[in-house]
Parts: sequence; C-alpha cells; structure tokens
Amino acid sequence: MNPTLAAVVLSLFSAGAYASAAVAQERLAARSAGSGTLRLLAHGAWWWSVTLNAAAALLHVAALKYGTLTLVQPLGALTLVAAVPLGARIAGRRVSAVEWRGTALTLTGLAALLVTASGPAPDDVLSLPQALAVAGTTAVVIGGLSRGARPGLRHATASGFASGAASALTQTVTVAATDRSDSLPSAQVVVVALLVAVFAAGGLLLSQTAYQGGLGAPLAVVTLANPLAAAVIGLSLLGERLQGGAAGLLLALAGASIAGWGVVTLSRSAPESAGAPMDAPPDALVDDDHPVAAVLALEPGSATYEPSLTPQQPNSGHLTSL
Repeated sequence: MNPTLAAVVLSLFSAGAYASAAVAQERLAARSAGSGTLRLLAHGAWWWSVTLNAAAALLHVAALKYGTLTLVQPLGALTLVAAVPLGARIAGRRVSAVEWRGTALTLTGLAALLVTASGPAPDDVLSLPQALAVAGTTAVVIGGLSRGARPGLRHATASGFASGAASALTQTVTVAATDRSDSLPSAQVVVVALLVAVFAAGGLLLSQTAYQGGLGAPLAVVTLANPLAAAVIGLSLLGERLQGGAAGLLLALAGASIAGWGVVTLSRSAPESAGAPMDAPPDALVDDDHPVAAVLALEPGSATYEPSLTPQQPNSGHLTSL
C-alpha cells in the first residue's frame, strides 16, 4: 500500500477511535453522575473507553511509521470532525449549520495539507543528541509558557508543544525499533521512549490545567499547536519536505489557515444569547443550535470540578456543560 494512503487510513481510524472513546465517556458520565472514581472500574463502558483510547494511540503510532509528521499530526483534527456527528447523535438532534461549516473548513484545509505533505514513508530518525536537544528546547519553552498558577492559553500552547514533541520522538522510536534487526532495543530507543512518556504525561497535565479556565479556546490552541511543533521538528531535523516548491508552501499555508479556522469554529465557545439576562443560569447563555459549542463553552464557575471534562446528557435531549 502507498505509505501516504496507509498513514491517512490509520489516522482516520485513530480519529474515529478517539471520538468514539469520548462518546463512551460522555455516556458513562451521564449515567454515573456523583459516583466515585473507583466505581468507574466496575463499569464496562469505562473499560470500553480505555480500550478505544489505547487502540487510537496505537493506530496513531502506526500512522507515524508510514507518514511524515507534517502529514499525520494535522490529521489529528479529524477527531473533532468525527465527534460532530457522534455528539449530535447522542444529543438526539441534527448537526447544526455552524458545525457543518467548521467541518467543511477543517476538511478543506486538511485536503490541501494532504497534497503538499504527502511523500514516502519516513526513514530518518532523530539521533540521541538531536532527541535530547528537542527535549531540552521543548522543556525550556514549556517552562516559560506555563509560569504562573492561573490557567490560560499559555498552558494550552505548552500542552500542544509537549504533545507535538512526544509525537516526533514517538516516530523516531517506531521507525528505529521496526527497522532494527537486533532482538533487543538500543539504548537510544530506550532513552527516547522514556522522553516520549515524560512529554506525553506533561502534555496531558498541562491540558487539564488549561481547561480549568474554559474548554473551547484552549482546545483549539492545543489542536493547532501540536502539529505546528511537530512540523517544525520534522522540517528542520528529519529532512521532511513539502511538495510543489514555493507553490506547495503557499498551498500548505493556506490549508493550515483554513483548517485552523475550521478547528476554531468547531471548538469555539458559544456566543452569548442577546436575549439572555446577565444573571441567567449558565445553560441559558449557551446557543442551543450549536451542541458542540454547548459542550465546550465551559466558563469558570459554570460547573463543578470533575477529574474528566466530559459533557453530560440531561433528559432534555441536548448537550450542556457539566
């Protein structure tokens, strides 16, 4: 199979698995409101969501074996695209015009990136000094962005950079491990694998911190910063190139801008209703025609803290904030 096609197919399945896991977690949250965290272990739905997340991660790793970072990482935005019809189905309503517009923009931008970023399967890996340099530089950037306890878009940007660096290091581990004939992994692979674990965990913690101040804007920033960091590493250190020369570069920039616009549209906070009073409850300030925005428009104080920021499904048949 063509490497680019294999990477795209694997990324599609990965996005679908991540979106399905989110739906499973949403349904469990709706049924188990007020239950302790340990009680979730007794629910088959929780284990189903864990399995889906693990499968999605493995599919993403496999995609990095066949596709470049500049190709695979932007396709992560497909998780938001897949979540739109799934979320609407769970809410028992049709996909809104705003969601269709965001989906169309995202797919159009990703299509342009697909044309310019397609190429042979990656065969270059980061050397150990390069991997350590990536880790050190990323750590310094993350440290500068995450200063201060107050959550904000800086933490979301740091989370995206951490996840992007983790994916770049993951590709090195995957390519190096699968191309080796030795039965035991080299010290380089082991060290880089440990760095992957550190940055993956750091990205998760930083995103949770960023989401405490609201989910819409931070989610968009994380989704956009991740492929940006991975693309910088791929283009500067792994010899990845965009197809088409100057015209291809312009097409890639246009595609990235359009896809970013679509991501922001899908993950933006709902606009305030003009007729809603300022002292109205949070649900009254959510645009009922935008169920995804209703899920993501979480403002400080509008919901009680829970370990997982997942939407709940009330009996009224539409998604609201927690």
